[in-house]
Formats: sequence, structure tokens, C-alpha cells
Amino acid sequence: MRLPRSFFARPVLEVAPEMIGLLLVHDLPDGTRLAGRIVEVEAYVGDGTDAASHAHRGPTPRNRPMFGPPGHFYVYLSMGIHRCANVVCEPAGTASAVLLRAAEPLEGEARMSALRGGRTGRELASGPGKLAEAFAIELADSGADALHGPLRIERERRAVRPAIQVGARIGIAKSADLPYRFFARDSPHVTRVAHNARARAFAPEVRAGRRR
Repeated sequence: MRLPRSFFARPVLEVAPEMIGLLLVHDLPDGTRLAGRIVEVEAYVGDGTDAASHAHRGPTPRNRPMFGPPGHFYVYLSMGIHRCANVVCEPAGTASAVLLRAAEPLEGEARMSALRGGRTGRELASGPGKLAEAFAIELADSGADALHGPLRIERERRAVRPAIQVGARIGIAKSADLPYRFFARDSPHVTRVAHNARARAFAPEVRAGRRR
């Protein structure tokens, strides 16, 4: 099921937890369909309170898609090696986005494995760099529409929403204590880090956008 753009036009801390259980789909040019259930994300806020956000110091050629309209991808290169995919949230100019951290493979696992150098199972997409590689997401996808293109986010029909945990984001030095990472509690496909043991059940005040 296609999502309306209004889904992403809301505060990023409302959108992020609701992305758990959505589908990431990539229809490749040769007809192969890659699909996975999103099981882990991180929110990055563009209002000046989140020093870890790429938009914290204003627009640059790299982060320009973050300042654009909601429901578009922002893809960047981390440490000069790993591609990382985000979806822009909130109205244009706000520069908030959700990082796709991990996904449960559902379709096209053989192609994902080939893209990941023969890795299988949870090693396919349990981390933002792994996810982007497994789903053939390129830097050229930055700015692309995340609702209608070959690479897109969809809602699964008759999906049962999983229990969600919330905790600190991973691998950042600034604003590291903010509880802006959301993940499916019982999924084996999320990032395996010590942070998970300190995570707590998702609370309504986070969904309401109260930034603490």
C-alpha cells in the first residue's frame, strides 16, 4: 500500500516509530524486486536541538535534500565507505530525517546476498551501511521520491505492528544521549549492540514529539 506524503510531513519523532514495520522496496532495472520490513530507525531533528543532525550547521551540497519536501530520500556516504539512506520528514526547510538502520529481508534475498558479498541471514541488512548495500541504494538516489519511485517506502497490508523499544542512537559523539532510536523489540535483524539492553519500551510521549 502506498503511503500519502502527509505521513512524512509530520514531526520526525512521530514518524520514526511509525516506520517500524513498514516496507522498504526496490524494483531493480532487471525486474528483480528487493523488499524488507523496516525493524530499526533513528530520528535526526532539524530544529537546532540535535547536534548529530547533518542539518545542524545549515544546508550544504550534500545535505540539501534534507531541506527539501518530505517523503524524499537523503543518501550520504559515511566515513567515505558506507552509503546510508534516510527519509526526509516535516515541511520543506525543516531538515529532519529518519535514518533506515535495519530491515528484515522478505523478497530478493539471493540478490541481496550477492550485493553483500555472499553474506546471508541477519548480516544482510542489520546496520545502515549493510541495508543500503543489500537494497542497492546509491548516492544517486539522494533526493528521489520515497513514495512513488522504484525505490520506495510502503505500508504492508494487514501488518501487525511489533512492540517497539526506544533508546540512544549508535555511533555518534554529539547528542548521543537523546532517545531517538526505535527498533522492533523481538526482531533478530536489528543491530546487536550493548545499547539494546538499556533500551525501554516505546512511550506515548515520544510519539507526541516531546523532545527530551
